[in-house]
Order: sequence, then C-alpha cells, then structure tokens
Amino acid sequence: MRRQVSVTFKNLPPVPIELHEEPPMPRDQARQWLDEQFIAMECEPLRATGKLLMADRVVVVAQAAGPEKFADAQWANTFAHAACAVLGKQSVNIDADSLTITY
Repeated sequence: MRRQVSVTFKNLPPVPIELHEEPPMPRDQARQWLDEQFIAMECEPLRATGKLLMADRVVVVAQAAGPEKFADAQWANTFAHAACAVLGKQSVNIDADSLTITY
C-alpha cells in the first residue's frame, strides 16, 4: 500500500515524501527516533501540562526541523517512516506553521 507524508511550511510549496515499496518502520523504533530528534532539536511540549502526544511530537519535530532538514532526503525519509509508524496512518499531512496534522 502506498504511504506518503506531506509537510507544509509558510510561503513554501509542500514537501511530499513518498514511501514506495519500503517496509514500515517498527513503532518502537519510530518512537525512539522521534524522541531523539525532539531532544536534539531542543523542542518544547505544546501543552502547559507537559503532556506530549505522539501527534504533538511529530508536528513539533517537523516545525523544529524546518525546510532545511527536509531538504536532506535521508532525514526526510526517516521522518516520514517514523510519522507513519507512530500515528498508524498511511497518509499524513503536516502543517508545521499551524501545528496541525490531517490524515
């Protein structure tokens, strides 16, 4: 089945990432990779309570990465695999500026 992730940044065209025949990333590995990126990029939780849902983590990492990180095809591909795995979705659309995700 076709899997894809699209990330949008203000005033730029969407960044489409197609995951063709590649096997899915295991969920625990995806979660660990996103955690590592969250820490490395010094991201902050969206909620005042500090509770961070996986969807929040995905969108915050995308925002922190910015268009520069998504220009690195290998990083973008790993991000897309991780996002699909932790969210359990085949198609994910991320608006990094409004911090929203649609499926």
